[in-house]
Amino acid sequence: MTQTSPPDPSRFALEYQTHRGLPPLAGLGGFVEAVRPGLSVEESVRRLKRHHYVFRRLHQILIGRLTSEPVYEFKMAFSYHGYLAAEAVTQLRTRVGEMREPPLGLEQVPHPALALVFNEVLCAPSTEELLMGIHEVVLPGLEEALIRHERDTHLLADQPTRRVCRHLLQDVREMLGYGHKALSALVTPEQRVGAQAALATIRSALAAAGGLDGTQSVGEVPRPFRSAAPWRFDPRPRRDERFRDPYNMGVNAEVFLYDENRPADAKVLMMFYKRLREIDVPEMMASILAETPDRPWGYYRDMTRQLWDEARHAMMGEVGFVSVGVDWARNVRVNFTWSLGLNTQLSPVERHAVLYFIEQGLMPRTGKRHEWEVGLRSGNAMAATFQDFDWADEVLHARVGRDWYVSQMPSPHEAVAYGDQCWSRVLMGWTSWRDQGLTHHENWWPGAYRQYCERRGIEPDPQALAYAVTYETTRADLRDVSASG
Repeated sequence: MTQTSPPDPSRFALEYQTHRGLPPLAGLGGFVEAVRPGLSVEESVRRLKRHHYVFRRLHQILIGRLTSEPVYEFKMAFSYHGYLAAEAVTQLRTRVGEMREPPLGLEQVPHPALALVFNEVLCAPSTEELLMGIHEVVLPGLEEALIRHERDTHLLADQPTRRVCRHLLQDVREMLGYGHKALSALVTPEQRVGAQAALATIRSALAAAGGLDGTQSVGEVPRPFRSAAPWRFDPRPRRDERFRDPYNMGVNAEVFLYDENRPADAKVLMMFYKRLREIDVPEMMASILAETPDRPWGYYRDMTRQLWDEARHAMMGEVGFVSVGVDWARNVRVNFTWSLGLNTQLSPVERHAVLYFIEQGLMPRTGKRHEWEVGLRSGNAMAATFQDFDWADEVLHARVGRDWYVSQMPSPHEAVAYGDQCWSRVLMGWTSWRDQGLTHHENWWPGAYRQYCERRGIEPDPQALAYAVTYETTRADLRDVSASG
Protein backbone atom coordinates (compact mmCIF):
# COMPACT_ATOMS: atom_id res chain seq x y z
CA MET A 1 0.00 0.00 0.00
CA THR A 2 1.37 3.38 -0.98
CA GLN A 3 1.94 5.80 1.90
CA THR A 4 0.82 9.36 1.39
CA SER A 5 2.62 12.30 2.97
CA PRO A 6 0.73 14.24 5.63
CA PRO A 7 -0.71 17.51 4.40
CA ASP A 8 1.58 20.50 4.62
CA PRO A 9 -0.03 22.81 7.21
CA SER A 10 1.86 25.81 5.89
CA ARG A 11 0.42 25.32 2.41
CA PHE A 12 -3.13 25.05 3.63
CA ALA A 13 -2.57 27.98 5.98
CA LEU A 14 -1.35 30.04 3.05
CA GLU A 15 -4.58 29.35 1.19
CA TYR A 16 -6.89 29.70 4.20
CA GLN A 17 -9.21 32.71 4.04
CA THR A 18 -10.99 34.57 6.80
CA HIS A 19 -14.49 35.97 6.38
CA ARG A 20 -14.39 38.55 3.59
CA GLY A 21 -10.66 38.94 3.98
CA LEU A 22 -10.79 40.32 7.53
CA PRO A 23 -7.47 40.48 9.45
CA PRO A 24 -6.90 37.07 11.06
CA LEU A 25 -6.21 36.23 14.68
CA ALA A 26 -7.16 39.63 16.12
CA GLY A 27 -4.35 41.21 14.10
CA LEU A 28 -1.59 39.24 15.86
CA GLY A 29 -0.25 37.70 12.67
CA GLY A 30 -1.01 35.30 9.85
CA PHE A 31 -1.88 31.60 9.78
CA VAL A 32 1.40 30.56 8.17
CA GLU A 33 3.22 31.74 11.28
CA ALA A 34 0.47 30.54 13.64
CA VAL A 35 0.57 26.89 12.56
CA ARG A 36 4.18 26.59 13.79
CA PRO A 37 4.40 25.20 17.34
CA GLY A 38 6.64 27.84 18.94
CA LEU A 39 8.29 27.56 22.34
CA SER A 40 7.02 25.44 25.20
CA VAL A 41 5.92 27.06 28.45
CA GLU A 42 9.07 25.75 30.09
CA GLU A 43 11.40 27.27 27.50
CA SER A 44 9.53 30.58 27.38
CA VAL A 45 9.70 30.84 31.18
CA ARG A 46 13.40 29.95 31.16
CA ARG A 47 14.10 32.83 28.81
CA LEU A 48 11.88 35.19 30.79
CA LYS A 49 13.91 34.37 33.90
CA ARG A 50 17.09 35.20 32.03
CA HIS A 51 15.65 38.56 30.95
CA HIS A 52 14.58 39.15 34.54
CA TYR A 53 18.08 38.52 35.85
CA VAL A 54 19.59 40.87 33.25
CA PHE A 55 17.24 43.75 34.05
CA ARG A 56 17.61 43.25 37.79
CA ARG A 57 21.39 43.40 37.58
CA LEU A 58 21.16 46.46 35.33
CA HIS A 59 18.99 48.08 37.98
CA GLN A 60 21.57 47.25 40.64
CA ILE A 61 24.42 48.69 38.57
CA LEU A 62 22.70 51.92 37.56
CA ILE A 63 21.36 52.71 41.02
CA GLY A 64 24.53 51.54 42.76
CA ARG A 65 26.76 53.81 40.67
CA LEU A 66 24.47 56.86 40.75
CA THR A 67 25.58 58.52 44.00
CA SER A 68 29.30 58.54 43.25
CA GLU A 69 28.84 59.47 39.58
CA PRO A 70 29.99 63.10 39.31
CA VAL A 71 28.42 64.09 35.97
CA TYR A 72 24.93 65.52 36.47
CA GLU A 73 23.62 64.26 33.10
CA PHE A 74 24.66 60.71 33.95
CA LYS A 75 23.04 60.90 37.38
CA MET A 76 19.82 61.75 35.59
CA ALA A 77 20.26 59.04 32.95
CA PHE A 78 21.10 56.41 35.56
CA SER A 79 17.94 57.43 37.45
CA TYR A 80 15.79 57.05 34.35
CA HIS A 81 17.35 53.86 33.04
CA GLY A 82 17.30 52.37 36.54
CA TYR A 83 13.57 53.11 36.64
CA LEU A 84 13.05 51.48 33.22
CA ALA A 85 14.94 48.42 34.45
CA ALA A 86 12.79 48.27 37.60
CA GLU A 87 9.60 48.44 35.53
CA ALA A 88 10.95 45.68 33.27
CA VAL A 89 11.67 43.46 36.27
CA THR A 90 8.11 44.03 37.49
CA GLN A 91 6.58 43.08 34.12
CA LEU A 92 8.73 39.97 33.87
CA ARG A 93 7.92 38.82 37.40
CA THR A 94 4.24 39.22 36.66
CA ARG A 95 4.45 37.22 33.43
CA VAL A 96 6.46 34.38 34.97
CA GLY A 97 3.92 34.21 37.79
CA GLU A 98 1.16 33.68 35.22
CA MET A 99 2.84 30.65 33.67
CA ARG A 100 2.34 27.67 36.02
CA GLU A 101 5.09 28.72 38.34
CA PRO A 102 5.06 29.17 41.75
CA PRO A 103 7.64 28.85 43.20
CA LEU A 104 8.97 31.39 40.75
CA GLY A 105 12.68 30.84 41.38
CA LEU A 106 13.42 34.39 40.32
CA GLU A 107 16.14 34.95 42.90
CA GLN A 108 18.35 32.20 41.48
CA VAL A 109 21.37 33.05 39.31
CA PRO A 110 20.73 31.41 35.91
CA HIS A 111 24.42 30.74 35.17
CA PRO A 112 27.68 31.63 36.99
CA ALA A 113 29.12 33.19 33.83
CA LEU A 114 26.10 35.47 33.59
CA ALA A 115 26.76 36.66 37.13
CA LEU A 116 30.37 37.39 36.13
CA VAL A 117 29.18 39.54 33.22
CA PHE A 118 27.40 41.92 35.56
CA ASN A 119 29.99 41.77 38.32
CA GLU A 120 32.57 42.92 35.79
CA VAL A 121 30.37 45.78 34.53
CA LEU A 122 29.55 46.87 38.08
CA CYS A 123 33.23 47.06 39.03
CA ALA A 124 34.27 49.20 36.04
CA PRO A 125 36.73 51.82 37.41
CA SER A 126 35.44 54.65 35.20
CA THR A 127 32.15 55.89 33.85
CA GLU A 128 33.46 55.47 30.32
CA GLU A 129 34.22 51.78 30.82
CA LEU A 130 30.92 51.29 32.63
CA LEU A 131 29.00 52.74 29.69
CA MET A 132 30.94 50.68 27.16
CA GLY A 133 30.12 47.51 29.09
CA ILE A 134 26.43 48.37 29.32
CA HIS A 135 25.82 49.95 25.92
CA GLU A 136 28.24 48.02 23.72
CA VAL A 137 27.90 44.53 25.22
CA VAL A 138 24.97 44.03 27.57
CA LEU A 139 22.19 46.04 25.94
CA PRO A 140 22.94 44.89 22.37
CA GLY A 141 22.87 41.30 23.66
CA LEU A 142 19.60 41.97 25.47
CA GLU A 143 18.06 43.49 22.35
CA GLU A 144 18.98 40.35 20.37
CA ALA A 145 17.60 38.07 23.10
CA LEU A 146 14.26 39.89 23.23
CA ILE A 147 13.93 39.87 19.44
CA ARG A 148 14.68 36.15 19.42
CA HIS A 149 12.15 35.43 22.16
CA GLU A 150 9.39 37.37 20.44
CA ARG A 151 10.17 35.59 17.16
CA ASP A 152 10.46 32.07 18.58
CA THR A 153 7.46 31.90 20.89
CA HIS A 154 3.95 31.31 19.59
CA LEU A 155 2.17 34.45 18.43
CA LEU A 156 -1.19 33.33 19.83
CA ALA A 157 -0.48 30.88 22.65
CA ASP A 158 2.19 33.12 24.20
CA GLN A 159 0.87 36.52 23.09
CA PRO A 160 1.26 38.07 26.58
CA THR A 161 4.98 37.24 26.51
CA ARG A 162 5.37 38.69 23.02
CA ARG A 163 3.72 41.88 24.23
CA VAL A 164 6.13 42.10 27.18
CA CYS A 165 9.09 41.57 24.84
CA ARG A 166 7.92 44.35 22.53
CA HIS A 167 7.53 46.80 25.41
CA LEU A 168 10.93 45.90 26.82
CA LEU A 169 12.54 46.25 23.40
CA GLN A 170 11.24 49.82 23.18
CA ASP A 171 12.93 50.70 26.47
CA VAL A 172 16.15 48.89 25.60
CA ARG A 173 16.39 50.74 22.29
CA GLU A 174 15.81 54.04 24.06
CA MET A 175 18.68 53.25 26.44
CA LEU A 176 20.87 52.17 23.55
CA GLY A 177 20.18 55.41 21.69
CA TYR A 178 21.23 57.44 24.71
CA GLY A 179 24.33 55.33 25.22
CA HIS A 180 25.45 55.66 21.62
CA LYS A 181 25.29 59.46 21.81
CA ALA A 182 26.94 59.55 25.24
CA LEU A 183 29.82 57.31 24.19
CA SER A 184 30.38 59.33 21.02
CA ALA A 185 30.62 62.50 23.10
CA LEU A 186 32.65 61.09 25.97
CA VAL A 187 35.01 58.24 25.14
CA THR A 188 38.46 58.98 23.71
CA PRO A 189 40.46 56.53 21.58
CA GLU A 190 42.87 56.10 24.49
CA GLN A 191 40.06 55.21 26.88
CA ARG A 192 38.70 52.68 24.41
CA VAL A 193 42.08 51.00 24.11
CA GLY A 194 42.43 50.94 27.89
CA ALA A 195 39.07 49.21 28.28
CA GLN A 196 39.67 46.39 25.81
CA ALA A 197 40.88 43.79 28.31
CA ALA A 198 37.90 44.43 30.58
CA LEU A 199 35.42 44.32 27.70
CA ALA A 200 37.01 41.11 26.42
CA THR A 201 36.38 39.50 29.81
CA ILE A 202 32.73 40.58 29.72
CA ARG A 203 32.28 39.20 26.19
CA SER A 204 33.99 35.93 27.13
CA ALA A 205 31.74 35.55 30.17
CA LEU A 206 28.70 36.31 28.01
CA ALA A 207 29.72 33.63 25.52
CA ALA A 208 30.35 31.15 28.35
CA ALA A 209 26.78 31.75 29.57
CA GLY A 210 25.35 30.90 26.15
CA GLY A 211 24.41 34.53 25.57
CA LEU A 212 22.10 36.56 27.76
CA ASP A 213 19.19 34.23 27.01
CA GLY A 214 21.19 30.98 27.16
CA THR A 215 20.24 29.92 23.63
CA GLN A 216 23.82 29.64 22.35
CA SER A 217 26.43 27.02 23.15
CA VAL A 218 28.11 27.52 26.53
CA GLY A 219 31.82 27.58 27.26
CA GLU A 220 34.34 27.84 30.06
CA VAL A 221 33.82 30.67 32.53
CA PRO A 222 36.76 33.13 32.39
CA ARG A 223 38.61 34.40 35.42
CA PRO A 224 37.40 37.68 36.94
CA PHE A 225 39.25 40.77 35.78
CA ARG A 226 37.73 43.87 37.36
CA SER A 227 35.61 41.94 39.87
CA ALA A 228 38.38 39.96 41.54
CA ALA A 229 37.73 42.22 44.54
CA PRO A 230 34.03 42.60 45.42
CA TRP A 231 32.29 45.88 44.61
CA ARG A 232 31.41 48.19 47.48
CA PHE A 233 28.81 50.94 47.39
CA ASP A 234 30.28 54.45 47.71
CA PRO A 235 27.86 56.61 49.75
CA ARG A 236 29.62 59.96 49.22
CA PRO A 237 27.94 62.04 46.52
CA ARG A 238 30.16 63.53 43.86
CA ARG A 239 29.51 66.40 41.45
CA ASP A 240 31.16 67.66 38.27
CA GLU A 241 33.01 70.97 37.85
CA ARG A 242 29.82 72.99 37.28
CA PHE A 243 28.99 72.48 40.96
CA ARG A 244 31.77 74.75 42.10
CA ASP A 245 30.70 75.18 45.71
CA PRO A 246 28.84 72.01 46.82
CA TYR A 247 29.13 72.78 50.56
CA ASN A 248 27.46 76.18 50.10
CA MET A 249 24.52 76.74 52.42
CA GLY A 250 24.44 80.49 51.98
CA VAL A 251 20.90 80.94 50.58
CA ASN A 252 17.89 79.65 52.50
CA ALA A 253 15.33 79.05 49.77
CA GLU A 254 12.45 78.12 52.08
CA VAL A 255 12.52 81.29 54.21
CA PHE A 256 12.29 83.32 50.99
CA LEU A 257 9.58 81.16 49.46
CA TYR A 258 7.23 81.30 52.46
CA ASP A 259 7.66 85.04 53.03
CA GLU A 260 4.40 86.65 51.88
CA ASN A 261 6.19 89.93 51.16
CA ARG A 262 8.43 88.52 48.42
CA PRO A 263 7.38 88.94 44.74
CA ALA A 264 5.95 85.85 43.07
CA ASP A 265 8.26 85.93 40.04
CA ALA A 266 11.34 85.98 42.28
CA LYS A 267 9.84 83.08 44.23
CA VAL A 268 9.57 81.14 40.95
CA LEU A 269 13.30 81.61 40.44
CA MET A 270 13.92 80.30 43.95
CA MET A 271 11.66 77.32 43.21
CA PHE A 272 13.77 76.51 40.16
CA TYR A 273 16.74 76.40 42.53
CA LYS A 274 14.86 74.11 44.93
CA ARG A 275 13.97 71.77 42.08
CA LEU A 276 17.51 71.58 40.69
CA ARG A 277 18.86 71.04 44.19
CA GLU A 278 16.77 67.85 44.33
CA ILE A 279 19.70 66.07 42.67
CA ASP A 280 20.54 65.14 46.24
CA VAL A 281 17.36 63.06 46.68
CA PRO A 282 18.33 60.42 44.05
CA GLU A 283 21.83 60.44 45.55
CA MET A 284 20.35 59.64 48.96
CA MET A 285 17.65 57.22 47.78
CA ALA A 286 20.20 55.26 45.77
CA SER A 287 22.05 54.67 49.03
CA ILE A 288 18.88 53.28 50.65
CA LEU A 289 18.30 50.91 47.74
CA ALA A 290 21.94 49.81 47.52
CA GLU A 291 22.23 49.15 51.24
CA THR A 292 18.83 47.52 51.89
CA PRO A 293 18.85 43.84 50.88
CA ASP A 294 16.15 41.19 51.02
CA ARG A 295 13.00 43.30 50.74
CA PRO A 296 10.05 42.30 48.53
CA TRP A 297 10.52 43.40 44.93
CA GLY A 298 7.66 45.90 45.22
CA TYR A 299 9.82 47.90 47.64
CA TYR A 300 12.60 48.33 45.08
CA ARG A 301 10.17 49.11 42.29
CA ASP A 302 8.31 51.80 44.25
CA MET A 303 11.44 53.36 45.70
CA THR A 304 13.06 53.47 42.26
CA ARG A 305 9.97 55.17 40.85
CA GLN A 306 10.28 57.81 43.56
CA LEU A 307 14.00 58.18 42.87
CA TRP A 308 13.25 58.80 39.18
CA ASP A 309 10.54 61.32 40.05
CA GLU A 310 13.05 63.27 42.15
CA ALA A 311 15.51 63.25 39.26
CA ARG A 312 12.75 64.60 37.01
CA HIS A 313 12.16 67.38 39.51
CA ALA A 314 15.85 68.30 39.37
CA MET A 315 15.68 68.52 35.58
CA MET A 316 12.55 70.67 35.89
CA GLY A 317 14.72 73.13 37.79
CA GLU A 318 17.35 73.02 35.07
CA VAL A 319 14.70 73.60 32.39
CA GLY A 320 13.31 76.44 34.51
CA PHE A 321 16.64 78.24 34.65
CA VAL A 322 17.14 77.76 30.91
CA SER A 323 13.65 79.11 30.21
CA VAL A 324 14.40 82.41 31.99
CA GLY A 325 17.96 82.73 30.71
CA VAL A 326 19.77 82.17 34.01
CA ASP A 327 23.16 80.46 33.78
CA TRP A 328 22.82 78.22 36.84
CA ALA A 329 26.33 76.77 36.56
CA ARG A 330 27.77 80.26 36.81
CA ASN A 331 25.33 82.08 39.08
CA VAL A 332 23.80 79.42 41.34
CA ARG A 333 25.48 77.25 43.97
CA VAL A 334 23.77 73.85 44.13
CA ASN A 335 24.95 71.91 47.18
CA PHE A 336 25.10 68.24 48.16
CA THR A 337 25.14 68.73 51.92
CA TRP A 338 21.84 66.95 52.60
CA SER A 339 22.69 63.73 50.76
CA LEU A 340 26.24 63.82 52.13
CA GLY A 341 25.00 64.15 55.70
CA LEU A 342 22.33 61.46 55.50
CA ASN A 343 24.44 58.98 53.53
CA THR A 344 27.42 59.17 55.87
CA GLN A 345 25.71 59.64 59.24
CA LEU A 346 22.49 57.60 59.16
CA SER A 347 21.48 54.00 58.49
CA PRO A 348 19.25 53.21 55.48
CA VAL A 349 16.08 53.01 57.60
CA GLU A 350 16.97 56.31 59.31
CA ARG A 351 17.43 57.95 55.91
CA HIS A 352 14.01 56.67 54.86
CA ALA A 353 12.57 58.04 58.09
CA VAL A 354 13.94 61.51 57.29
CA LEU A 355 12.59 61.29 53.75
CA TYR A 356 9.12 60.41 55.01
CA PHE A 357 9.20 63.17 57.63
CA ILE A 358 10.02 65.73 54.93
CA GLU A 359 7.29 64.37 52.66
CA GLN A 360 4.72 64.84 55.42
CA GLY A 361 5.74 68.47 55.70
CA LEU A 362 5.02 68.92 51.98
CA MET A 363 1.38 67.84 52.22
CA PRO A 364 -0.23 70.83 54.05
CA ARG A 365 -1.16 74.09 52.33
CA THR A 366 2.26 75.50 53.14
CA GLY A 367 3.92 72.69 51.14
CA LYS A 368 3.49 71.66 47.53
CA ARG A 369 0.11 73.34 47.16
CA HIS A 370 1.74 76.64 48.13
CA GLU A 371 4.44 76.22 45.47
CA TRP A 372 1.82 75.47 42.82
CA GLU A 373 -0.15 78.57 43.85
CA VAL A 374 3.04 80.65 43.62
CA GLY A 375 3.50 79.37 40.09
CA LEU A 376 -0.06 80.36 39.19
CA ARG A 377 0.27 83.84 40.74
CA SER A 378 3.54 84.49 38.96
CA GLY A 379 1.96 84.12 35.53
CA ASN A 380 4.72 81.66 34.57
CA ALA A 381 2.67 78.86 33.00
CA MET A 382 5.61 76.45 32.86
CA ALA A 383 6.39 76.93 36.55
CA ALA A 384 2.74 76.27 37.38
CA THR A 385 2.81 73.07 35.29
CA PHE A 386 5.99 71.87 36.94
CA GLN A 387 4.65 72.50 40.44
CA ASP A 388 1.33 70.90 39.58
CA PHE A 389 3.06 67.63 38.67
CA ASP A 390 5.60 67.97 41.46
CA TRP A 391 2.70 68.12 43.92
CA ALA A 392 1.06 65.05 42.35
CA ASP A 393 4.35 63.15 42.60
CA GLU A 394 4.72 63.98 46.28
CA VAL A 395 1.28 62.56 47.01
CA LEU A 396 2.45 59.31 45.41
CA HIS A 397 5.67 59.44 47.42
CA ALA A 398 3.73 59.80 50.66
CA ARG A 399 1.91 56.57 49.75
CA VAL A 400 5.24 54.85 49.06
CA GLY A 401 6.42 55.97 52.49
CA ARG A 402 3.30 54.61 54.16
CA ASP A 403 3.61 51.27 52.37
CA TRP A 404 7.28 50.62 52.99
CA TYR A 405 8.34 52.73 56.00
CA VAL A 406 5.33 53.50 58.17
CA SER A 407 4.15 49.89 57.90
CA GLN A 408 7.32 48.86 59.76
CA MET A 409 6.76 51.36 62.61
CA PRO A 410 4.48 51.07 65.68
CA SER A 411 2.25 53.93 64.48
CA PRO A 412 2.13 56.74 61.91
CA HIS A 413 2.77 59.29 64.67
CA GLU A 414 5.91 57.47 65.80
CA ALA A 415 7.04 57.15 62.19
CA VAL A 416 6.94 60.94 61.75
CA ALA A 417 8.55 61.61 65.14
CA TYR A 418 11.37 59.17 64.42
CA GLY A 419 12.09 60.90 61.10
CA ASP A 420 12.31 64.25 62.88
CA GLN A 421 14.68 62.78 65.46
CA CYS A 422 16.92 61.24 62.81
CA TRP A 423 17.15 64.49 60.83
CA SER A 424 17.99 66.38 64.01
CA ARG A 425 20.96 64.05 64.56
CA VAL A 426 22.52 64.88 61.19
CA LEU A 427 25.36 67.32 61.78
CA MET A 428 25.57 69.99 59.11
CA GLY A 429 28.99 71.55 59.47
CA TRP A 430 28.04 75.08 58.46
CA THR A 431 30.83 76.64 60.52
CA SER A 432 33.41 73.86 60.21
CA TRP A 433 33.07 73.71 56.41
CA ARG A 434 33.70 77.45 56.30
CA ASP A 435 36.64 77.22 58.68
CA GLN A 436 38.17 74.38 56.65
CA GLY A 437 37.96 76.50 53.50
CA LEU A 438 35.48 74.14 51.82
CA THR A 439 33.05 77.01 51.27
CA HIS A 440 32.49 80.65 52.17
CA HIS A 441 28.70 80.19 51.99
CA GLU A 442 28.60 82.85 49.31
CA ASN A 443 25.26 84.62 48.89
CA TRP A 444 24.83 83.83 45.20
CA TRP A 445 21.20 84.98 45.08
CA PRO A 446 21.72 88.64 44.01
CA GLY A 447 23.73 87.61 40.93
CA ALA A 448 21.17 85.05 39.79
CA TYR A 449 18.27 87.40 40.46
CA ARG A 450 19.95 90.28 38.60
CA GLN A 451 20.54 88.09 35.55
CA TYR A 452 16.90 86.98 35.65
CA CYS A 453 15.70 90.60 35.75
CA GLU A 454 18.07 91.66 32.99
CA ARG A 455 16.77 88.92 30.71
CA ARG A 456 13.21 90.09 31.35
CA GLY A 457 14.06 93.78 31.01
CA ILE A 458 12.77 94.68 34.49
CA GLU A 459 14.24 96.35 37.53
CA PRO A 460 15.08 94.04 40.44
CA ASP A 461 12.81 94.32 43.45
CA PRO A 462 15.05 95.94 46.12
CA GLN A 463 13.77 93.73 48.93
CA ALA A 464 14.24 90.57 46.91
CA LEU A 465 17.70 91.65 45.80
CA ALA A 466 18.80 92.26 49.38
CA TYR A 467 17.80 88.78 50.60
CA ALA A 468 20.61 87.24 52.67
CA VAL A 469 19.25 84.48 54.96
CA THR A 470 21.39 81.32 55.23
CA TYR A 471 20.92 77.80 56.59
CA GLU A 472 23.24 78.47 59.50
CA THR A 473 20.42 78.62 62.04
CA THR A 474 17.29 77.58 60.11
CA ARG A 475 16.63 74.15 58.58
CA ALA A 476 14.80 73.61 55.27
CA ASP A 477 11.58 72.90 57.19
CA LEU A 478 12.04 76.30 58.91
CA ARG A 479 12.98 74.73 62.26
CA ASP A 480 15.96 76.02 64.24
CA VAL A 481 19.23 74.18 63.73
CA SER A 482 20.94 73.06 66.93
CA ALA A 483 24.53 74.16 67.33
CA SER A 484 26.80 71.94 65.22
CA GLY A 485 29.90 71.99 63.10
